[in-house]
Amino acid sequence: MSRIQSLIAQPKRIFLIDSLGALLSVFLLIAVLARFEELIGIPQRTLYFLAGIASFFAVYSISCSFFVIEKWKVYLKIIMLANAGYCLLTIGLMIYFFQSLTILGLAYFIAELSVVGIVIWIERGAVYD
Repeated sequence: MSRIQSLIAQPKRIFLIDSLGALLSVFLLIAVLARFEELIGIPQRTLYFLAGIASFFAVYSISCSFFVIEKWKVYLKIIMLANAGYCLLTIGLMIYFFQSLTILGLAYFIAELSVVGIVIWIERGAVYD
């Protein structure tokens, strides 16, 4: 059994990974990117907004990892779709702020989109298994 298949077989672990990823995003958006707004090219207020969304996702996913026992696929599908929406919002913000977005900011958001994309792919595998 591959690592991905092993992970998909344990939905609580997927929720936990999702919550840890969201917490990492919150930390990076608030503690790093917002402090260096001029090096990123996106206003602090927008970064805090994204962090707020990621905070909500973190609470949702950690709650699911502890409390969801039955019908976990429904809850996983919700966070999977929410993550996809977050990616679309991030892409929209990258387009909106493109003139001020720096190479460092672009690199961060492309990396974040890539990681969230992988998480969505894993969640999709678990939901539609």
